[in-house]
Amino acid sequence: MNAKDAFDADAAIYDRSRRQLVPGFDAFYRTAIEAIPFQPDAAIRVLDLGAGTGLLSSFVLAAFPQAQVTLADISEEMLAQARARFAGSAAVEFVVMDFGRATLPGSFDLVISALAIHHLSHDDKQRLFRAVFAALRAGGAFINADQALGPTPAAEARHQAMWLRSAQANGVSDADLAAALERMRADRSATLADQSQWLADAGFRDVDCWYKHYRFAVFGGFK
Repeated sequence: MNAKDAFDADAAIYDRSRRQLVPGFDAFYRTAIEAIPFQPDAAIRVLDLGAGTGLLSSFVLAAFPQAQVTLADISEEMLAQARARFAGSAAVEFVVMDFGRATLPGSFDLVISALAIHHLSHDDKQRLFRAVFAALRAGGAFINADQALGPTPAAEARHQAMWLRSAQANGVSDADLAAALERMRADRSATLADQSQWLADAGFRDVDCWYKHYRFAVFGGFK
């Protein structure tokens, strides 16, 4: 099963297990919002790559109510959940696209992503980082809240063991855990060091990691 098929299959249940499956859920998403370099009343244009059900975009709009957000995802089923979340809102639009390969739809002040880019091949990650840089307006930012591969096989094994213990301690259901493990078969994670270098190579300045808890990291850079 590829990533699109896995997310299509799990779209209806995806949000319910986020807190169980993402250790430090609140700090992870809060840091992604805190890193946004704009005033709360700024009328920023935002692109959410791999937006899924719209969870990260909902946090952005709560913090930046004047923002206009484009949610892009390869899974129509995931975006159907996002459409329901934002029903009646004029602040959002939806684009079905393979963001790892397609041309990004416009220019933006902010590009964000959560738990999506690790599904791309390393070549596609680097291509995407270049495309994001090109799509950003001067002074814009790219913030990626994602999974990163451990720097060594032993570190990656510790990350996986910690994640499994945390999910079970947080009460994840057997069904949701099985669905997560199936989705993880499509993972193509890269180390934080490699991705930071790729961002710098793409032209980003002040590349930094603002949060890291085992494999979960919030990092990015500015144009």
